Amino acid sequence: MTISYNSSLQKATFFLTGFQGLEDLHGWISIPFCFIYLTVIVGNLTILHVICTDVTLHEPMYYFLAMLALTDLALCLFTLPTVLGIFWFDSREIGIPACLTQLFFIHTLSLVESSVLLSMSIDRYVAICNPLRYSTVLTPTCIVKMGLSSMLRSALLILPLPFLLKYFQYCHSHVLAHAYCLHLEIMKLACSSIIVNHIYGLFVVACTVGVDSLLIFLSYALILRTVLSIASSQERLQALNTCVSHICALLLFYIPMIGLSFVHRFGEHLPCAVHLYMSYVYLLVPPLMNPIVYSIKTKQISIRVAKKFEFVKSLRGFR
Repeated sequence: MTISYNSSLQKATFFLTGFQGLEDLHGWISIPFCFIYLTVIVGNLTILHVICTDVTLHEPMYYFLAMLALTDLALCLFTLPTVLGIFWFDSREIGIPACLTQLFFIHTLSLVESSVLLSMSIDRYVAICNPLRYSTVLTPTCIVKMGLSSMLRSALLILPLPFLLKYFQYCHSHVLAHAYCLHLEIMKLACSSIIVNHIYGLFVVACTVGVDSLLIFLSYALILRTVLSIASSQERLQALNTCVSHICALLLFYIPMIGLSFVHRFGEHLPCAVHLYMSYVYLLVPPLMNPIVYSIKTKQISIRVAKKFEFVKSLRGFR
């Protein structure tokens, strides 16, 4: 399949890919995807609703959790139209402007999530290492600034990528391996030199995910040192228990991201199915699992979520 290309790049078209060889089963395959998307939307909206409506949860830790839920929800919604469009309507064509717009938001939101996870590690560091200064350090103004700076940093760093890709000439195969647009994949379809994209892409990863992961590691090293200095084993366990949910969120985010990056950069010989599955794991597993992890491992959230469901059941019984 080739691209319909002329002098106007705005009229060029890429072709998205579902599960190759299983096109006749796309209707059935869409069922688990619909369930995943529905769970992501309901789960993250529930977290946001609980935090917004319960005054006792208006604390820095839960504000950052709300940011994480909002980021996961947005990331899910930006992939949903093209993924379900393929499964339901076999809608594989996507124009260059739409593809680059989707690419921008997917990568921006991924970097925002990395920043939010860093903010949450700072929250845990202050809460455990400097508990007396917790309310004075992480003020509402400070939290808003951290959130805005995360979005601004991510958007400004990703913004050049669509413009760099826009003016490439695409003369190779124009069938994308995923049901949505990613920078590394589109970049490889260009017949122009992509060295600038390679260098800038590595620069963006180093400035965001690289720096964030280093600071997260440092914060947890300091947390561990503080926890080990606590005399009581029960208090040590309680302190570490407040970090379990965040550690799970870190693993859910960084492991698929690293895996997908390795597959794209060094796995050209791997079957297309591997690229496809890794891309879905990278974009769907964190938004799916984060609300579940926090609802189970965070007592204050789990209690209030349970009360919400009990309230809904009581309304149904009343009817």
